[in-house]
Amino acid sequence: MANTVTFKPKQVTKRILSNLPPRAYEVVVNRFGITDDGERKTLEAIGQKYGITRERVRQIENSALALIRKGDAFKGEKAVFEELKKLMHTMGAIVAEQEFLNFLTKDKITQNNIHLYLTLSDEFTKHKEDAHFKTRWSVDADISDQVHKSLKNLFESLTDDQLIPEGELIAKFLDEVKDLAEQYKSEEIAKRWLSISKTLSKNPLGEWGKSTSSSIKARGVKDYAFLMMRKHGSPMHFREVAKAVANTFDKKCHTATCHNELIKDPRFVLVGRGIYALSEWGYKSGVVREVIKELLKKNGPMSKDDIVDQVMKERYLKKNTILVNLQNTKYFKKNKTGLYTIC
Repeated sequence: MANTVTFKPKQVTKRILSNLPPRAYEVVVNRFGITDDGERKTLEAIGQKYGITRERVRQIENSALALIRKGDAFKGEKAVFEELKKLMHTMGAIVAEQEFLNFLTKDKITQNNIHLYLTLSDEFTKHKEDAHFKTRWSVDADISDQVHKSLKNLFESLTDDQLIPEGELIAKFLDEVKDLAEQYKSEEIAKRWLSISKTLSKNPLGEWGKSTSSSIKARGVKDYAFLMMRKHGSPMHFREVAKAVANTFDKKCHTATCHNELIKDPRFVLVGRGIYALSEWGYKSGVVREVIKELLKKNGPMSKDDIVDQVMKERYLKKNTILVNLQNTKYFKKNKTGLYTIC
């Protein structure tokens, strides 16, 4: 803490609360967790302790905060609030609450003291958590408006399952906020602003996308397998997939479990003996005969060589396996020009 700010929070708090009557003091320290256990108490818990309603506790709290702001001790701590304001500016002028507190100290009680100062001073604006953003604090209305707008634009520019490398997303984000002062256009600040969003997140491989995407919030073997195969970029045997998941994500991944998950999930297509591809790469499920039928439906009559070439782009097979299927006269026949058609 000493390396981050020059003041001693516990001493500052003791001074600025000195003009409070006993019950008001108790309400404030319990509401903000400036107690030995560091727990922020609810209005209901405090009300039960004193035998008063939640609304009465709220009134006492609000009156106490107003009384603190009027006190000479509070006015005498102007340098403390100015120091915190400058620090928030260096972090981007709008910062997620927990990130700001964690940057200052890992000590929970000290964090609670700082949270009290942010609440007391008019220099800081609190933005409550909502559907788009985490709880955050700002010291510049124009910057916070621009950051909020840009994060929403960034979210809307992505498709539901689109993944973007972090560097590319940061570049897009910085382009969105290009009108802001140069001091705010850094990768570090961009990452900090991104962390405010609840709708944008990154997966274990460092790729960004919509928080709701299964490619972002990997919940099981099949999601990790999907990420791994997407990164690999070409079909993999299920044993390779299981090993890659275990090594990359440090997750236990039994080979049989992995195979079962790949079989059940439509994102994966069996293209050979134990070899899987992603359906988003254009591979389709089905036995070899069905693949041939789809090709003939799409392209019309085809030569034997063209059929073999096309099927082998979708399946890891021996040529003879394809030829055996073509010879099944129940499904395929040759026309007068020697091209294969569907029966």
